Amino acid sequence: MEHNIYLYILIMAGVSYLIRVLPLTLIRKDISNRTIRSFLYYVPYVTLSVMTFPAILEATGSFYSGLAALLVGIVLAWCKRGLFQVAVFSCLTVLILELFL
Repeated sequence: MEHNIYLYILIMAGVSYLIRVLPLTLIRKDISNRTIRSFLYYVPYVTLSVMTFPAILEATGSFYSGLAALLVGIVLAWCKRGLFQVAVFSCLTVLILELFL
């Protein structure tokens, strides 16, 4: 069993390395396709969203207070409020709901 762990780590390192190096070596010229450029532009935002969205819902004492804070944050962000205001009002939403529910 112990020797398999090192093999798994080696395979994971190789796959991670190939994922990062192959695009650099295979694509040498500028990407002119608008669809691919648009896709690559949004990849960091989507990745960050996918990592933080579940944490927003699970970080509170109940699912519903996390969901309410998420909705408050979305509405405030949609109304062009700053990051500080969105964070404060989302935290206040969780605090109020956790105290009274």
